[in-house]
Amino acid sequence: MGVFVAEIRPRWSDMDAFGHVNHANTVTLLEEARIDLLFVEASRHGAAGMAEGVVVARLVVDYHQPLLANGTKVRVEMSVRDLRRVSFTLGYTVHSGLSHDDPVVATAETMLVPFDVQLGRPRRLSENERDFLAAWKDSSGGAGISGA
Repeated sequence: MGVFVAEIRPRWSDMDAFGHVNHANTVTLLEEARIDLLFVEASRHGAAGMAEGVVVARLVVDYHQPLLANGTKVRVEMSVRDLRRVSFTLGYTVHSGLSHDDPVVATAETMLVPFDVQLGRPRRLSENERDFLAAWKDSSGGAGISGA
């Protein structure tokens, strides 16, 4: 599979005084896209445990152009860049529109850790979760976020 695509609509209220979607709201848009992959799509493929607890351990966002809330959806492409027993890293490419050819407005990475909410501690990925994530592994050998 390689790349999961989510379509997210920035809200008018996401924009700041400078007329673009601010950092905190961009991070929320990434979260919404990630939920589509890790909760909705994962459940369809037998990896529903992700929805029970995953925490962000690291976040990096690089901005390339302003992201605007103009009523249209944006394309968020995600793939797994690193897969370990107790963590995984998702890479994101955010396009200004729904086409892969629309300008890239941001790239990002989040390192995520499966978390047992009841025990209050990290846990290992289950075999089903690892298999699900492996299907979205970045096979391009991409370098990831600059400076990361």
